[in-house]
Amino acid sequence: MDTVPRGLSEAASDLGNLTVALPVLAAAMAYAYRRGRRAAALFAGLAMAAVPLLVVPLKEWTARPGPLEPWAHGYYPSGHTATALVAYFGAAFLVSRRLVPVAAVLTAVTGTGLVLRGYHWPLDVLASCCLGVLVLFVSSSGTRRSSG
Repeated sequence: MDTVPRGLSEAASDLGNLTVALPVLAAAMAYAYRRGRRAAALFAGLAMAAVPLLVVPLKEWTARPGPLEPWAHGYYPSGHTATALVAYFGAAFLVSRRLVPVAAVLTAVTGTGLVLRGYHWPLDVLASCCLGVLVLFVSSSGTRRSSG
């Protein structure tokens, strides 16, 4: 018997879909751009563009099987988790640092949903969090250099 309703875990994992996360980041980028933070908006967009450029080759290189599909490969790292982290934290950094806890919750809920649905192993999610933090760090470094 499932302890978390299927619909809830599915909705949680969907928070990492591009169709959900990207509009959040795009709205935050537009907000930052209108407020004169053009470099920050640009680097947030570049950070999001870097996610598939990093995740896809890592999936191919590791060829990790999935929890429910051991014959399939390409589960490590989790692209949905990296997408969620970069989009939601990027949006929080662009709009208001007070939104960082919301970004953390959305990212944690995404990763939890992916594990509960059997789409990823916990290590896939953890690796993506590390990758996302690295991408955001590089992005914020670029923002500081261009505005400082």
